[in-house]
Amino acid sequence: MLPQESLAHLKSTFHVQSIGEQVGNLTIGRGRVDARPVHVAIVENRIASGALGARECDKLSSLFKIVAAQKSPLILYLDSAGAKVSEGLPALGAFRHMYRQALIMAASGAPVAAFCGANCFGGASMLASLAGLRVYARNTRLAMSGPAILAQTAGVSVLDETFAAMSHAAIGSDARVLLGDGNVAASASLRIHEHWQGIPAADRHRALGERLAQIDKPAKAATPEPLQRKDLGKLYPAGYALQELRGIVDGTATVDGKTVTLLGLVDGKPLGAARAWRLADRLRSLLAAPPARLHVLVDCEAHIASLEDERIMLSAYMANLASALQALAAAGTHIETTVLGCLGGGVYVALAAPSAQLNMVYGSEIQLLPGRAIESILGQDMAQKHDIADYQKAKVAEREIKLGLVEDMP
Repeated sequence: MLPQESLAHLKSTFHVQSIGEQVGNLTIGRGRVDARPVHVAIVENRIASGALGARECDKLSSLFKIVAAQKSPLILYLDSAGAKVSEGLPALGAFRHMYRQALIMAASGAPVAAFCGANCFGGASMLASLAGLRVYARNTRLAMSGPAILAQTAGVSVLDETFAAMSHAAIGSDARVLLGDGNVAASASLRIHEHWQGIPAADRHRALGERLAQIDKPAKAATPEPLQRKDLGKLYPAGYALQELRGIVDGTATVDGKTVTLLGLVDGKPLGAARAWRLADRLRSLLAAPPARLHVLVDCEAHIASLEDERIMLSAYMANLASALQALAAAGTHIETTVLGCLGGGVYVALAAPSAQLNMVYGSEIQLLPGRAIESILGQDMAQKHDIADYQKAKVAEREIKLGLVEDMP
């Protein structure tokens, strides 16, 4: 079933009627599933590969609030490359706040089914991964990174036939359906209401941990290493204790005479499925006794772009990480994310969406995507320097911290 056929079938089968005007690539509507009314959101590949800009994200945010409040069913159609790169920071900020509402919606128990068109990349794949059910057309490709970026990372041409076959085997619809866990092929006999409720978040987390065995080889026994850094000493002048184990930092700090829990990714390396799961696992362990305050420390420019991680659906691990943070926020933990170096792309969305506040140490940087990825998408590198006023205006960050100069953490 081709994307156009899939969308036409969806509209016909569920008696979709649009509501209001189209907003960029987005159409909002209503439909019916077995006589039950449902909300419908359709993201088509009309402009810039179906990318989601600020206007589309704002509209989706409003819809997700309604769905969460009503716990009403939602059908999503996604033929999208993710956030609209050409809009820069405003698209990233809008996507952050839209994804927060999507996390709240997913946690509300509302039934959600995502029908995937030809392409479902980046943030769009993270959005689809929150649905209890994902339905794939024959030529759907779902991944955090599109084939061009995957090929660039592998050092080959995207037109290389061998690589194209490997890519399809990793991110194509057949591969996704074989994973199970709510991934199914489009068919005339599919009864989505029997599947779209999904499984509890804790169960999905465990299932993703079991899936990791495909790429995460058992590591030799390791002991946590104490971590001391000058910037952290200035960030927490009243004292902190931090250790690092397998790429995850964990510890506590004293702020205003009270203990703050610290977690994060500070080595500057890209985030893969294994480390995303380990961080989510640590976050979920905190749910037994949620801390009053959690500071997420981060220096991680982007997610990893590898076929190995994409084969087990990296998007699901990114969404799982965001869901773990959101669960803590819902339990009453005040979450702040602090950027020590770089942060961007899906890693930014996963960490910033559930955070009540995002801080930037002076000199740090947030970007929609790394420069090479932007160049592969737009044909030019649009990287530019931004100051805190730019980040605040775009709602990408709330606060700048000038270590040792002006202020310390509140």
